[in-house]
Amino acid sequence: MPKLIVVNRAGEESTVEAASGLTVMEAIRDNGFDELLALCGGCCSCATCHVHVDPAFKDKLPALSTDEDDLLDSSDDRDEFSRLSCQIPFTDDLDGLKVRIAKED
Repeated sequence: MPKLIVVNRAGEESTVEAASGLTVMEAIRDNGFDELLALCGGCCSCATCHVHVDPAFKDKLPALSTDEDDLLDSSDDRDEFSRLSCQIPFTDDLDGLKVRIAKED
């Protein structure tokens, strides 16, 4: 099972196993990270699942959609590695992906 490395807002790093086919948001939520709110449940309509992805994986991710880009614009913590975790399908190719949960807006 592929592994996902999650850094919480306190800077603590945890490695979790996640089933291929889930989104990164689902993998984080299902492994008990309460600070990732994901209020819309993965519909790409709230930006409360904002994460910063490891630059080494940026080119392995699907392209940023217009909707995702617009939602990320509402965050003061946005940078070039910002993504909505609900928009990243977690696959075997992403084994070892590291994400940092963004600051709460």
